[in-house]
Amino acid sequence: MTEATLARARAGDGEAFRELTQPYRGELHLHCYRILGSLTDADDLLQETLLAAWRGLDTFAGRASLRAWLYRIATNRCLNALRDGRRRVPAEPVPPFDPPEPTRRGETTWLQPYPDALLEQIPDADPGPEVRYHGREAVELAFIAALQQLPPRQTATLVLRDVLGYSAAEVADMLATTETAVKGTLQRARATLDKRRGDVTLARPGSAEERDLTRRFADAFTADDINGIVSLLTDDAWLAMPPAPHEYHGPDAIVAFLRASTAWRPGRPFRLVATRANTQAAFGWYLPDRSRPIAHPAGLIVLTPGPHQIHAITQFLGNDLPLRFGLPATLTW
Repeated sequence: MTEATLARARAGDGEAFRELTQPYRGELHLHCYRILGSLTDADDLLQETLLAAWRGLDTFAGRASLRAWLYRIATNRCLNALRDGRRRVPAEPVPPFDPPEPTRRGETTWLQPYPDALLEQIPDADPGPEVRYHGREAVELAFIAALQQLPPRQTATLVLRDVLGYSAAEVADMLATTETAVKGTLQRARATLDKRRGDVTLARPGSAEERDLTRRFADAFTADDINGIVSLLTDDAWLAMPPAPHEYHGPDAIVAFLRASTAWRPGRPFRLVATRANTQAAFGWYLPDRSRPIAHPAGLIVLTPGPHQIHAITQFLGNDLPLRFGLPATLTW
């Protein structure tokens, strides 16, 4: 950032403002996603953040970096959205068949996946000495889901301190509180997060093990080979379907759900298109038409693969999600 560019932006030069903020837009979008758990809401809050920064540029005194100032705006905009109920939380979907009784009804139904293509556009930043969660770990689906179970200020504090590496003093300034309060909030957030995340070892992204599990899952899923799917799962695997609250834990419960799904659409096996989400293997998920050789998007499936078996299958419902990942609007064969 140069003083000349800042002066031009303050004088109303939109191009200068874009020049100032462009380096941070990707990471600010990811920051909003971490706090909100929603790709759709992250889009909205990024725009709110940039509009607020544009309107309030005269208040930027330069005591903190421009990056920290933008993070302060983004964090507080996200907290306001959570407090005011302005998020675009979808209604609970009604399945087209009678699903078996779920093992439990999940608490986090607004969770959405995050495209790896967007992650790849974010420049690597020096994490600093305060970082506790690095790179891949800080965007994995289980981490994002666990964040949504924390009170909003705990989520914001933990992300600012343990993911982004801001000091307690900087976070206190961003959240208009004290360092003592930040330390107490962070301690509670860490304790809760550690309990909720569990201890799961994932396959290395792009490894031969991950590729093998992904291929075998796709082959079984598109053939409606329920036994083949179950053979790939750990004994404590689970299947979830945000924004539906139903969760199925263990192979028996998952089998019951898959059988109900298969019985509803006889002779119409799903089609899959590979992608990646939250650094994990994923697929665009398409349902064949009843009368034409065409398949329409139904959502996105994200796998949580371990070194040898799959820990979780998360089926995100939403026919717009494959398009957000750059996948086709329809498939033909």
